[in-house]
Amino acid sequence: MNWNLWIRQFHRWVSILFTVIVLAIFATLGLGREPAEWVYYLPLPPLFLLTFSGLYMFFRPYFRKRGSANVA
Repeated sequence: MNWNLWIRQFHRWVSILFTVIVLAIFATLGLGREPAEWVYYLPLPPLFLLTFSGLYMFFRPYFRKRGSANVA
């Protein structure tokens, strides 16, 4: 599998995980329960992973154009 495709697939699955965690927290709050304080920190690791993979995918076309201009 291509490295860029692997990053894109990883970003998709982590975004699904992040969304499920956030929805679970809101559902718990909607039921009137107060979750433990550490539950609010659960979305942070996927969010950091999404930040790095998203930045990679955002800047990848700019680096590709710069690299191809130097080769030609």
